[in-house]
Amino acid sequence: MINNFIKTCAQSKLSSIYEELLDTSKQALAVNNGNIAKWESAIDELKKHNKGGVNYQPPYININTSNSDTKLIQQSLKKLTPWRKGPYQIGDLQLDSEWRGDMKWDRLKNHIQPLKEKTVLDVGSGNGYFTYLMALSGAQIALGIEPFLLFNYQFMSIHTLINNPPNAFVLPLKLEQMPKEAVFDTVFSMGVLYHQKDHLLHLQQLKTLLVDDGELVLETLIIDKKHGKQIIPKDRYARMRNVWCLPSTDTIHTWLKKVGFKNIKLLDITKTTPQEQRATHWIGNNTQSIKDFLDPNNDKLTVEGLPAPLRAIFTCQK
Repeated sequence: MINNFIKTCAQSKLSSIYEELLDTSKQALAVNNGNIAKWESAIDELKKHNKGGVNYQPPYININTSNSDTKLIQQSLKKLTPWRKGPYQIGDLQLDSEWRGDMKWDRLKNHIQPLKEKTVLDVGSGNGYFTYLMALSGAQIALGIEPFLLFNYQFMSIHTLINNPPNAFVLPLKLEQMPKEAVFDTVFSMGVLYHQKDHLLHLQQLKTLLVDDGELVLETLIIDKKHGKQIIPKDRYARMRNVWCLPSTDTIHTWLKKVGFKNIKLLDITKTTPQEQRATHWIGNNTQSIKDFLDPNNDKLTVEGLPAPLRAIFTCQK
């Protein structure tokens, strides 16, 4: 995978920064984490199975392996729970993750600039479900960055099962570790903004990485404007830690404009439902999902009494 990453980067806009990306990634992977041996054993086991071609057959990213032992593949992939992003299908095995990522993709795919032959960044990529979709949409290279190591190993496990993988890669990096060079045609930040203490800094960092007229695709939690300009949760929000701010769409528009983005468009507002976010046996021992995060007597409120999760998608240009 590293050789393919180097070769692909050398032929793209990332030629000036890929060595720094690799050096920083190696440092991140060298940490002392007691789970790494288990995760690596899962990948070693998966290497023994047949590989298959990959395509998108909604809702699944589908790997059409044949003559593989589905039970053994499942046992290996279960060592990497919880699986938040997906879903995937490997042969006859359906890996039904907590989130139905295809539903979010359907809301944006026809409203963004074409990704064909583009250099694309997926910030907070998780295990790379969307990164794969970006590559399968024709991107010259789709780079996901995800500091949570488990999700990097999940990406490696899926990658291990693919014959001739698309140019999708995930590295264990934070946004602030990215070289400050304008090299990406499209940058995605989905489900990341509300975890940032400094929302304007996050938006500025995204803008820095975009080429002139490059596009930002921003997906984030919002509140209806009837609740005001923004809500600052006192503690948790829908049982999530580190949700610093829930803005209205008007507030996000103001932030994007303040940072210097242009052609700001609101593409979609969708309430999160149990169809899109659900508990499955792939999320491990903690089986709670959206149903458990809402007031049992009023699904318009979270268990904390705040407005239930509502998500918006924006696009804008540098």
